[in-house]
Amino acid sequence: MEVTDIGNKEEGKVWHRKPTPGKSVLATVVRTAQQSKTVRFLHVSFDTTGDSFLAGDHHGNIYFFDISRNRFRLVQRTGQACTALAFSLRRTTEFLVALVDHTIKCFDKDTKQLVSWMRGHEGAVTSISVHSSGRYAITTSSDTAQLWDLDTFQRKRKLNIRQSVGIQKVFFLPLSNTILSCFSDDSIFAWESDTLFCRYQLPVPDSGPRIFYKAFAVTRDGKSLAAGGRSNLLHLWCLESQQLVRVIQMPSQVRTVRQLEFLPENFDGGASQTLGVLSQDGVMRFINIHTCKLLFHMGSVDEAITAVAVGPNGRHIAAIMDNGRINIYSVQSLTQELSKPLPSRVAVVSGGGAGHDFSNIKMKVRSEAVRPARRSGRGTQVKILRPPAGSSAEDKENELPAGLNKKRLVALLKAFGEFPAKYRMFVWKSLLCLPENHAAYSSLTDKGLHSAFLTLHDKYPIKSHKLQRGLQRLLSALAHWAAIFAEVEYIPLLSFPFVKLFQNNPMLCFEVVATVIVNWCQHWFEYFPNPPLNILSMAENILAHHDKELLQHLMDCGITSQLYVWPLLETMFSEVLTRDEWLRLFDNVFSNHPSFLLMACVAYVISCREPLLLCSQKKDFEYFFHHRNNLDVGAMIKETYRITGSTPAAIHPRTLLSDFTPLTGGQYPIFNQYPEFIVEYQSRERERIRLQEMEYLKEREELSALRADFVCRQAEEKAYYIQQELLQKAEEQRRNILAQEEEKLAQQRTKLTAMKRELKVKELHLLDATRRRFLKHQQDLRASQIERLDQEINRKMDQREQETAAAVQDLEVRQMELEVQRKRLEQDLMKKQERVGREVEEAVQLKMRAAERADETGPELLHGAESNLQALEESLAEAYQLGLESDWQREVLGRLQQVEAEQERKRDLLAELRRKTLAEEEKLAHTVREVAGRKWDEVMNSRAELQEQRLAWSTADTEGERLLHRPAASVAAKGVNTATTRSSAATQRQEGASMVCLNSTSPSGSSTTNFSLDRGRALLDSSERELLKEIRELRQKLAARARESSSPSVPTPSSVS
Repeated sequence: MEVTDIGNKEEGKVWHRKPTPGKSVLATVVRTAQQSKTVRFLHVSFDTTGDSFLAGDHHGNIYFFDISRNRFRLVQRTGQACTALAFSLRRTTEFLVALVDHTIKCFDKDTKQLVSWMRGHEGAVTSISVHSSGRYAITTSSDTAQLWDLDTFQRKRKLNIRQSVGIQKVFFLPLSNTILSCFSDDSIFAWESDTLFCRYQLPVPDSGPRIFYKAFAVTRDGKSLAAGGRSNLLHLWCLESQQLVRVIQMPSQVRTVRQLEFLPENFDGGASQTLGVLSQDGVMRFINIHTCKLLFHMGSVDEAITAVAVGPNGRHIAAIMDNGRINIYSVQSLTQELSKPLPSRVAVVSGGGAGHDFSNIKMKVRSEAVRPARRSGRGTQVKILRPPAGSSAEDKENELPAGLNKKRLVALLKAFGEFPAKYRMFVWKSLLCLPENHAAYSSLTDKGLHSAFLTLHDKYPIKSHKLQRGLQRLLSALAHWAAIFAEVEYIPLLSFPFVKLFQNNPMLCFEVVATVIVNWCQHWFEYFPNPPLNILSMAENILAHHDKELLQHLMDCGITSQLYVWPLLETMFSEVLTRDEWLRLFDNVFSNHPSFLLMACVAYVISCREPLLLCSQKKDFEYFFHHRNNLDVGAMIKETYRITGSTPAAIHPRTLLSDFTPLTGGQYPIFNQYPEFIVEYQSRERERIRLQEMEYLKEREELSALRADFVCRQAEEKAYYIQQELLQKAEEQRRNILAQEEEKLAQQRTKLTAMKRELKVKELHLLDATRRRFLKHQQDLRASQIERLDQEINRKMDQREQETAAAVQDLEVRQMELEVQRKRLEQDLMKKQERVGREVEEAVQLKMRAAERADETGPELLHGAESNLQALEESLAEAYQLGLESDWQREVLGRLQQVEAEQERKRDLLAELRRKTLAEEEKLAHTVREVAGRKWDEVMNSRAELQEQRLAWSTADTEGERLLHRPAASVAAKGVNTATTRSSAATQRQEGASMVCLNSTSPSGSSTTNFSLDRGRALLDSSERELLKEIRELRQKLAARARESSSPSVPTPSSVS
């Protein structure tokens, strides 16, 4: 029995050596923590396949064990001890674990993620039962049971009980929707899981001792129930008839039943016959429930079992021992001899019906019917039923000791020519003295694949992936053992035949290859990286001694020992021999001195003497020593023995090669028979090349990715265009279909339109009479409305004419008032002129008198005259302001035009009237400008005359009196001209004053100036009168036209005074 300590590993192998067939205990798993303390396993649970199970320890670690793949791994760390496990869910990667904090958690073993967390129990969960579909689960504690939906992880139902009655177990029956609830008063109820309807209750036995049920088990078909408790009696119920069919009495050693498990069997239809009973003494006894025979049992008083889980396929049993370990049992090994006959020592008493006297259906099971089986390590006892007959020849051969008598083996080999195929591996193992260092080999394999063999499949492609992985694993272990094997190119060729032969036992394969290298490959690596020239020279010397002619032929053809000996050595004859021939040869190689292999090479060459003498080309020799040939292996082996015995000691390899040395136990020996500096150099070079190759591969991968991306984009673009073409074609098809549909629809619409037209015509004929009647009625209404509108228009026209006449009268009154004001202003101006004239005349006389008194007073008089002239000009301006009354008249006319512009229907006529009015105004303005121009010319002439007079004053002093009269007249004339000029400016500013004519007389009695002023005033008055007359006539014409028209118009005043 092999013990595996998983320690703190997160993954690894369950066993390092394949279990020997026939042993009941496949492996024992133990976990030791710090200070070599054993961490106890508490619960185990198989999955639906039965080839893997979960185990939870006291520290809260959950491990997954895969028996078929020989692997284990840590899947979860819960941090607290578990109280129950379930691993048969519908999602095969999920499992349920109940913890000591009264919660249930669901984890995924692959992702190691928490899926759900379920709460609701107030006590520790003792069991988890999963429905056969894997969708529902029932969790049971001492006070309650709860039904969960594993799809939503929501609680569906809850079973509450009285405090006086506790729950023992609640679980699903296989292949049904029935829930079985067992209570501490031995009552058992069956419920429908969907409706919780009570289907039936098993009757409580009223006779016999009370059992106090603690353990329950149901067959896979859900038809039989076994129950046990604080007694050595077991009750077997038939759930279909709800009756107790049998009471089984266990041996006297059984006082309390802890656990019951049915052992599934093949082709039993789910009606299991073997029941496992775990009692208080830690022994699990398996009995047949029909014959009540004790078949076998597991465990012992020293190696007690605390809990058991049976795989659904019935192949394995996982038992938790009292010391906290897990024993994995093979059911096949436990039951392999159950079919053999045994003398019956069990008394069977049957009869009677259920529910009556249980003494009639009681059966006893006696333990004397079982003989103890051999122990399988560390005191763990598994007792199975064995016949008294002896073992077969194969079992005897398997029970032989590891060491054999080599002389007897050699004699046997010479007699038969080979070892029996059935025992060949065992004989080789004994001949090579393999130590089976499991720990040392595991330390080499745990280092993983060596970097030198990561791309081995590229150089040596093998169809079988298993052989490929085995060869890669073996070469990596050799490279980790000795660095040179990572550099030797022919190591894969040398190792492959052994890998193919020992593919099911990699450790044995490694030790065989290592033994061959240590013994039969002596001095091969001294000339590394070249072939072993010393060994090849030995072979050449032996060939020269036994067949000089053949050697001379080879030398003449340029063939050296590297071509005819080295291919045989580096491939171990695997290229030139068949499997059976190779095995026969190595039976003799492993039974003789290491020099026998070299002798076999020479014997092979000599045995093929005839075809070799016919070869002359190098390629022919190369082909010959790398392919199979027609050769009698038996004759070659006899030739090898002959050469070995007849070779002189001087050239015999035995003198240079050491005797056979087996591998050391515990640890493998150190192998350093090679030039280390070359190996180290090549290692460095290989590492450099590997790094360069990695960079190259990385760049190539990037380039490949870019190329793939480009190809992908090109394909996408091509697909896009293809899709576009398809879409266009589809669109064209759809358009054609739509066109056809539209054409059909147009035809239908045409028909419908024609029908509508006919209906419309009929409708129009019907509506025409109604419309005519309605139009006649509307005409009558409109006629009456027009009459009312005409009356209203006439009334408004009359009202407008009245308003116009009143406005005209008001304007005439206003005009008369203005005329009166103008005349009054003229009178005031005339008075002011006369007064000013007198004052000027007086002032002139005073100044003339003053001038006579003093000649210096001339400039002062001139200044006074200028001031008088300015006063005259101001008075003249005031007079002209009175003539601006015409501006006010034009403003009144503009207002009348605005009033007339409001009329919409006479807008054109009013515009024409306005144009004519503007023309007249321009004409009037032109006339005023002409009058003002003539006035300005007169003023300028008078100023010129005044300048001439001033020049004359400065030249002649004697003419002072004439000079005094001239300035007065000039001053008067200047005043008149200035006043005329300012009055024109005031007229243009429209200050609203009337014209006043000044007829002032100067002292000089000049008539030129007076005539000029009178003429200008007369012309201005005449032009103004003519203008007013034309305006009055024009307005009269407009008023007459307005009266003649039918539309109302604004009355125009007939005259403006």
